Amino acid sequence: MIPVRALRDCLDGVIPGVVSTCAPDGTPNVAYMSQGQYLDDRHLALSYQFFNRTHQNLLANPRVTLGLIHPQTAQQYRVHLTYQRTESEGPIFESMKAKLAGIASHTGMSGVFRLLGSDIYRIERAEVVPGSTLPAPLPAVDPLLALRTCMERLPLSPDAESLLDAMLDGLQAHFAIEQALVMMLDPGRDRLYTVASRGYPTSGVGSELQVGDGVIGVAARERVPIRISHVTSEYAYGLAMREGAERQGLGDRLETEIPFPGLAAPGSQLAVPIPGAREPLGVLFVESPTEMRFTHADEDALVALATQVGGLFRLFLAELELADEAQSGVPRDPPPAGPPLRVRHYAANDSIFLGDDYLIKGVAGNILWTLLQDYQALGRTQFSNRELRADPRVRLPDQSDNLEARLVLLHRRLAERQACVQLEKTGRGRFRLLVGRPLELEDMDLGT
Repeated sequence: MIPVRALRDCLDGVIPGVVSTCAPDGTPNVAYMSQGQYLDDRHLALSYQFFNRTHQNLLANPRVTLGLIHPQTAQQYRVHLTYQRTESEGPIFESMKAKLAGIASHTGMSGVFRLLGSDIYRIERAEVVPGSTLPAPLPAVDPLLALRTCMERLPLSPDAESLLDAMLDGLQAHFAIEQALVMMLDPGRDRLYTVASRGYPTSGVGSELQVGDGVIGVAARERVPIRISHVTSEYAYGLAMREGAERQGLGDRLETEIPFPGLAAPGSQLAVPIPGAREPLGVLFVESPTEMRFTHADEDALVALATQVGGLFRLFLAELELADEAQSGVPRDPPPAGPPLRVRHYAANDSIFLGDDYLIKGVAGNILWTLLQDYQALGRTQFSNRELRADPRVRLPDQSDNLEARLVLLHRRLAERQACVQLEKTGRGRFRLLVGRPLELEDMDLGT
């Protein structure tokens, strides 16, 4: 008898497992397994694709023997299972579907491999098959030590933006993960938007992805981590979704796409939800050009790391709710000099253009437009998170407004574009609007 967790590395499909079943008349049937998934110490799931005979046998005789080979040590195992049910939707199914797409692409069978369901089995016992084995390779990084080092430093972050930076810096310094990004959830639009990244030529801050698209979108929708060890095409994250807006009175389109900061040819991908109180706050996504870069131990460590980040993020939000952030008596800044800058706001999607350059859209765009309106009309430059949350013009969603993440996005997008408008932190839950040129605000109507 061996610990079931020792079998996890055998279930990814690098070396196909062998599924043995038996028909009611005693006729045996043997088929190759594409992939499996460890569920808990008593259960695992196997992919159901085109095993018609296997599935027929399962319905008549639920006893199954699974032969597995460890992809690194060549150790063989024999696992005795009892079939329980088949799931064709939900977190287990979607996670296996994403992984299967990676395996199919790697083997050149994307048009053949199609997941019909996830067969759930109860583990009765597991045995080691005698034979020659190879020594297990030493990992380049100890995920547990890396996790401990990262988690010790996260609570030192003074705010949400610094927290995200500390997590991504820790991934590079301690996990040796060079490419990583964080996308936060916009529940009102059912989309994810990039707020921070590492290891890419461009940051991609502000790029968006629909919930349910690619490994990141599926991880957010199903609230489960998704790890793919091979190059994938069907579940590739792709570029940010294109959205345009017609100019008022013109037939051409306004470009509002921010390129997604991903590898052109990823070998491994891992998407981990950042848990919130009711729904995920966002997703931590890491990737590598090397196949089989991320192990089960990496996945476990990053799930723990994302859980702590989610808890600290919610703590920051709670502290801001309790903070006293009165803004009375703040002097006005002197008016800026220079040629005026035309700032356009398109109400259809709250997109903002500085001159002819697209800046941002959505809730973050509406926040900036609200700040600029108050600056232009009242000369205000000092603001607080609390007042924005209560301002009906901002139109934050009732649940999970995630205002702080949207301000992080806006702050980074303005800094990245070196815009004449910037946000500067002045304290916990307070910030200042810096304006370097006179502004001409135009509220456009895309519907005309």
